[in-house]
Amino acid sequence: MTPENAATRHDDRVVDTAEPRDAEIRVAPYDQSARDTWNAFVQASKNGVFLFERPYMDYHADRFRDCSLLVFERSRLIAIFPASRQDDGTVVTHGGLTFGGVITDARMRAGTMLRVFEAILLHLRENGVRRIVYKAVPHIYHRLPAEEDLYALFRCGARLVQRAIAATVEPGNAPRYTKGRKWSLGKARAAGVTFSRSDDYETFMNIEERNLAERHQVRPVHTAAELHMLAQRFPDAIRLYVSRHEGAIEAGVVIYVSPRVAHAQYIASTPRGREVCAIDPLIDWLIRDEFRDVRYFDFGISTENRGWHLNEPLAQNKESYGGRGIAYDHYELDVEPALVLLAGTA
Repeated sequence: MTPENAATRHDDRVVDTAEPRDAEIRVAPYDQSARDTWNAFVQASKNGVFLFERPYMDYHADRFRDCSLLVFERSRLIAIFPASRQDDGTVVTHGGLTFGGVITDARMRAGTMLRVFEAILLHLRENGVRRIVYKAVPHIYHRLPAEEDLYALFRCGARLVQRAIAATVEPGNAPRYTKGRKWSLGKARAAGVTFSRSDDYETFMNIEERNLAERHQVRPVHTAAELHMLAQRFPDAIRLYVSRHEGAIEAGVVIYVSPRVAHAQYIASTPRGREVCAIDPLIDWLIRDEFRDVRYFDFGISTENRGWHLNEPLAQNKESYGGRGIAYDHYELDVEPALVLLAGTA
């Protein structure tokens, strides 16, 4: 089904969608009839990753009330808006994802984005939404410059309410390892640690669950079964790599792979693995070999409490591999004042 055909089907069905000042921009709620169109748009977009494709988003549909939107200019799909709605009426982009927002193709421009925001805000207001939590896509994931949404957020009076800091490496252009990291690599090699790709998510997630329970009293976002299922749906994008010592899995990393970023979703090690530094040669190999052609290797965030607390030992551990800071930002905006600001500054 082409985007044009999808637009016709949605246009015929949607009767409660408010129109912005530029009536050529229209918004339609997502439903399963647009699944293929949605996925194709994500794959061709300038700032979308596989996390926004429906086989990933929908795996936890029972936990999040989806209210995603498609945005059309005349009959052409120009943007999608992955989103979920909370019980208090707040819309989040998306509650089950680390980041989200308005996903666009290469033709998106700043003026059009302002009209897209206006159309989305009008639609949400008509459906009783008063507040939006917007998790901006970090720029390292953009295949082309794609910060028109940040400008639109500014014009809407959005408030920066959370800034997490992640450690990110540019393979081939990273600062040198610290002396401590070099020592750990030597110790692991002397102990005979080996590493490879694996599909033993159960063993690895058991390690991850124990680590999180002991250190932070929390559970991982995914179960082993969920992660294995998602890896089957996205075999090139979700990968597990493990380190072994004397034949046993003692450490591992789950990597989420997008066109520009290899993101370490989970990193875990057993007590024995920490003794022999089993994780070090694995990460070294991932950065220097397996993902040497990816623009960024992202270790993920090292902050807590909406970014107000920096877990400095965790940050330093990631920085010892050459990682340096990338911000993950969340914004909040109130729908009615945002519409007034857009109208007053147009």
